[in-house]
Amino acid sequence: MKNVPKVSVIIPVYNVESYVGECLECLSRQTFRDFEIIAVNDGSTDHSLQVLEQWQEKLPNMRILDQENSGAAQARRAGLALARGEYVIFTDADDRMSKLYLGSLYQAATNVDADIACCNYRFDFVNGLKMIYPCRVNGVLTQEDAMRKLIDDWCIQGFLWNKMYRKTLFTEHEILFPTMCFEDMIINNQLFYYANRVAAVKKPLYYYRQRKTSALNTMDAKKINDFFRAMVMVRSMLEERGEYKKYERNFRTLCFKTRNCIVYYIIQMHMRQHSSSDLMENVRRAQRAMKLIISRDIAPYLRQIDTDVIRQPLGSQVAV
Repeated sequence: MKNVPKVSVIIPVYNVESYVGECLECLSRQTFRDFEIIAVNDGSTDHSLQVLEQWQEKLPNMRILDQENSGAAQARRAGLALARGEYVIFTDADDRMSKLYLGSLYQAATNVDADIACCNYRFDFVNGLKMIYPCRVNGVLTQEDAMRKLIDDWCIQGFLWNKMYRKTLFTEHEILFPTMCFEDMIINNQLFYYANRVAAVKKPLYYYRQRKTSALNTMDAKKINDFFRAMVMVRSMLEERGEYKKYERNFRTLCFKTRNCIVYYIIQMHMRQHSSSDLMENVRRAQRAMKLIISRDIAPYLRQIDTDVIRQPLGSQVAV
């Protein structure tokens, strides 16, 4: 690993012993070869670290960072600090990808000197069903057009794993991962704001595994409240840069979609805990909070908004 790689692949790893080997196998089969792998074992209590060590013997371009459990955001920070590539990409350890994943994104970015390249993706369900995300975009987007599509959260969504970023976007603008759920929404809005242009590939190159224990399938009050916190942080960023009026329509579209998602997560949380206590009150609190977030009068008071909106169902335990 004496030569500086063109791309750094950063993988936070936590208790995914059954899946991380598949992820690394997909990376080992990439047609694009000029990359390094930085696997950050975030205090796994299963055999994930041993799986990583076995794969490291096969992959000379792989490094392992072993740290105490600090969360995915801190794991990504640690991996980014070690990254040597001009471009970085963040892959989830339980997902898979096409053999063209890295090569297509790198070529798309470098062909037009784009700061960011993104691709479409596929849902892989546990029952074997595979579904390509239907809304896609292709070609080169201006910064403003890409920003609108990202905030709309339809054709370009706020995930990290289907995007390749020029590393200097992070270093020159001091962009750090906040320690919370939905940090990718906040990070992407900052990165897209500073990007010169975005190259989009319509092919589904990333395979997003849907597991019962994934973050979106184990939503509790804390995670849902982080969703509200992320929305406030996105609007605050736009307000502080004097860009909110330009993107207000897009932000309202995002809030409408987010409100519906949050109501679904609230119902799912109560059903999982077999508790109807405070269900309708939580729904009402969510609706009031989202109405407040899009209010034009709230701009001077955004930092004062209480984002601890949703209450955990009585008698239930918050997931760790």
